[in-house]
Amino acid sequence: MSSVSSSPRHFVNIHQLSADELSALISRAAAFKKQIKTGEPAPWKQYQRLLGKVVALLFSKRSTRTRISTEGAAAYFGASPMFLGKDDIQLGVNESMYDTTKIISSMTSCVFARVGKHQEILDLCKDSSVPIINSLCDKYHPLQAIADMLTIKEAFGNTSGLRLAWVGDSNNVLNDMAIAAIKLGIHVSVAIPSTIKYDPEIQAQTEQLAAENKVTFEIVNDPLVALKNANIIVTDTWISMGEEAEKLEKLKQFANFQINQDMLKKAGVSDNWKFMHCLPRHQEEVHDDVFYSDNSVVFQEGENRLYAALAVMEGFVINKGDLLNAVDEEV
Repeated sequence: MSSVSSSPRHFVNIHQLSADELSALISRAAAFKKQIKTGEPAPWKQYQRLLGKVVALLFSKRSTRTRISTEGAAAYFGASPMFLGKDDIQLGVNESMYDTTKIISSMTSCVFARVGKHQEILDLCKDSSVPIINSLCDKYHPLQAIADMLTIKEAFGNTSGLRLAWVGDSNNVLNDMAIAAIKLGIHVSVAIPSTIKYDPEIQAQTEQLAAENKVTFEIVNDPLVALKNANIIVTDTWISMGEEAEKLEKLKQFANFQINQDMLKKAGVSDNWKFMHCLPRHQEEVHDDVFYSDNSVVFQEGENRLYAALAVMEGFVINKGDLLNAVDEEV
């Protein structure tokens, strides 16, 4: 992380957060959710915090949940969200990343960046004068992890000792989710095909954190092994944006990896299991009998992206990276 400047503080991944900071963001997300669920508009003290300012949404990939949640969070604090898609600005056509970053950050209060390569996030952080919020890159998806941890806390209350099973691909969502879960005292078991390798840097970080937090972290190739006694069952798309040409090969790799009721019974999951998926979902990943079951919290999880964005915007933009400043404050 040496290439990321310390001022302003950027949000790149979950690993950069202390356990207390992660818990504070989850608590703030829950507080914002409680207020919004009253049906009342944002309190004036919240609405004026970014009133008259602009929040940039620099997206090179299409999105549903990320766009709605970030625009909604900006509006809540009184800011004007400005969507900058790949066909809207000069980036990559007539202007460099450096020049674009200098200009955008000079006119905005922060940048939510949904990009391709992780290096693009690092380049933005290096040259931006305002906080960069990683809203997805090929290595990390920290906003999703905060929403996921909020969803788990809502479902189970105390997270210590829970068991999370990931069945699917080794990807950006897993990278942040596993680290977040371990910081909350959750055991993590990952089932990926033998032909797919876990990111070695992420694996080393995750194993170290697991040892420090006295929880288990394992990588296996059999979904039934990962699922045994699991409370939280998670999968994600096997074919990410940009990988459509690899679909047939991916489907071969993931033969027998579809999550369904029969698999869960064979594996012996916990009686109180919950199913999660960050969406969009494809049926080859999870059968309807799980996805639409009473044990599924996928839509609650998707909604929680809004509250995660609110917590992150408050912490990194309004409170300038002091994530513990508002932990006990009423919304």
